[in-house]
Amino acid sequence: MFEIPHVDLKGKVSEQEWQTRVDLAACYRLVVMHGWDDLIYTHISARIPDTEHLLINAFGLAFDEITASNLVKIDIEGNIVDPDCPFEINPAGFTIHSAVHAARHDEQCVFHLHTNETIAVASLEEGLLPLSQYAMFALASLSYHEYEGLAVNTEEKLRLQNDLGKSNFMLLRNHGALTVGNTIGDAFMHMYDLTRACQVQLQIMATGMKPIYTPQSIVDGIKAQASIVHTGLTGGQKSWPAMLRRVNKAYPDFAH
Repeated sequence: MFEIPHVDLKGKVSEQEWQTRVDLAACYRLVVMHGWDDLIYTHISARIPDTEHLLINAFGLAFDEITASNLVKIDIEGNIVDPDCPFEINPAGFTIHSAVHAARHDEQCVFHLHTNETIAVASLEEGLLPLSQYAMFALASLSYHEYEGLAVNTEEKLRLQNDLGKSNFMLLRNHGALTVGNTIGDAFMHMYDLTRACQVQLQIMATGMKPIYTPQSIVDGIKAQASIVHTGLTGGQKSWPAMLRRVNKAYPDFAH
């Protein structure tokens, strides 16, 4: 049986880096708890504050095996910073994340998933529809990126950056979903809202009944309200301590 190399970085990195590692490891475990994981694929990355270094999952580990210490520290080019690191990263996953981090330096976290619901809605010509309050939050800051195959082509980076623009939510056509956030907690809440929006839309469509669409005037007015609900102490950061407690109860090893 393959054994995961043991790494213990607690007390060996800055307080800012360790807190980022703990939050990011918790986010990976939350993905498992919500049933959003895709074997060893998809990624969540986070910038270590006041540095140019990023943290991302080690390629080959399941999300419930990720801990604060075994997250891999890399630079924006995907080079592993620690020469003694026993892990590798997925180059396809890093193509997307490096593009976003380079273009959105103000955002700490980039969250990318392949859930059935987000792939399904991203594969509809109409995309996400204004059918629920969850959809309102996403539609206030949503963009789309066309499918170009496996994300290993560096030329796709510029197109991805241009499509994302200043949006916090993105549906990747025939592929999945991406969110960004000023904090890891904000990026998680954005993905939570986008995923729930897609789930509800598919459930409504499955009824075969005529849906009630929210008027565009309300959609247009949601953006200011969404910025209050999902940022600062009333949004991701308000819910994040509760999410950490939930993870700690289910997976007490995540912060090792």
